[in-house]
Amino acid sequence: QVQNMSQSIEVLNLRTQRDFQYVLKMESQMKGLKAKFRQIEDDRKTLMTKHFQELKEKMDELLPLIPVLEQYKTDAKLITQFKEEIRNLSTVLTGIQEEIGAYDYEELHQRVLSLETRLRDCMKKLTCGKLMKITGPITVKISGTRFGAWMTDPLASEKNNRVWYMDSYTNNKIVREYKSIADFVSGAESRTYNLPFKWAGTNHVVYNGSLYFNKYQSNIIIKYSFDTARVLAQRSLEYAGFHNVYPYTWGGFSDIDLMADEIGLWAVYATNQNAGNIVISQLNQDTLEVLKSWSTGYPKRSAGESFMICGTLYVTNSHLTGAKVYYSYSTKTSTYEYTDIPFHNQYFHISMLDYNARDRALYAWNNGHQVLFNVTLFHVIKTEDDT
Repeated sequence: QVQNMSQSIEVLNLRTQRDFQYVLKMESQMKGLKAKFRQIEDDRKTLMTKHFQELKEKMDELLPLIPVLEQYKTDAKLITQFKEEIRNLSTVLTGIQEEIGAYDYEELHQRVLSLETRLRDCMKKLTCGKLMKITGPITVKISGTRFGAWMTDPLASEKNNRVWYMDSYTNNKIVREYKSIADFVSGAESRTYNLPFKWAGTNHVVYNGSLYFNKYQSNIIIKYSFDTARVLAQRSLEYAGFHNVYPYTWGGFSDIDLMADEIGLWAVYATNQNAGNIVISQLNQDTLEVLKSWSTGYPKRSAGESFMICGTLYVTNSHLTGAKVYYSYSTKTSTYEYTDIPFHNQYFHISMLDYNARDRALYAWNNGHQVLFNVTLFHVIKTEDDT
């Protein structure tokens, strides 16, 4: 029995050792498998993290597209609105085209001309007015001596903007012409005229293509054509003082002041018969004949400068600082009044001040500065009964 048991134990021992080896082998395999599982788990986590990171990066890339998409949505709405507006505009334009198409071109042209004529008629009714205000000056150029004259033609067409320039008040016969204000400023002369006589003073005027000036040391008025470069007329202004007998305050042989306004050509001067007070004469622009005269009570020597607007003479009280329009005389009513319209005498000495009806401005020679003043007029609408 003992022997049998020994044999059984031996067999069991062998089996146990074999199983133990198997278990050891299995344990080793289990450990390897466990390590593989752990590796797989780690790899899975790494892979998932990697995938997650990739997804996150893609999301980060897509995030900026969100506002773009929102803008696309907004733009899409705008485009829809634009389409609708274009549709509406097309409808309106079609309507206008149909309306215009209903008229013949010549008919439209005549209607425009008629409208322009009516507009000009309305403007004529508003042409004349009473001086209310003077603003400026605007300095156009600095040139010449302290005394001189510069001017444009109030009757010239809108395209004709020639400027004429006459430096000094005596001992000169040269008139310089410029095609425009811009050329005048830059000094680009277009033509020079050598007058047959010297002029006196600075109170010349260009009117309807001709220059009107006082012949030196006389009371003779000269009409000189720029187109033909010759004298068209000359006439003595009866009893008019000359050669510093009745000048403006500043002197300079400014006895006879020629000027133009909406009504026509004028001469302002003084006579012994009127005790040295200002006389206003309306002139015939062709013959220089005096059409009518008005005697005022304002001493010519006390006036700084003067100018005509709509048949009313406006007289300044000084050619120096603090100047203002102090007195006015209406040729329509033959009455005068004292006024108080200040203006800025920027350069302290005015030797020429003339109104231009086309530009509605005052041209001035202010101590070697060529300047412009704007004027404000109170308009009175003319009726059919007005003469």
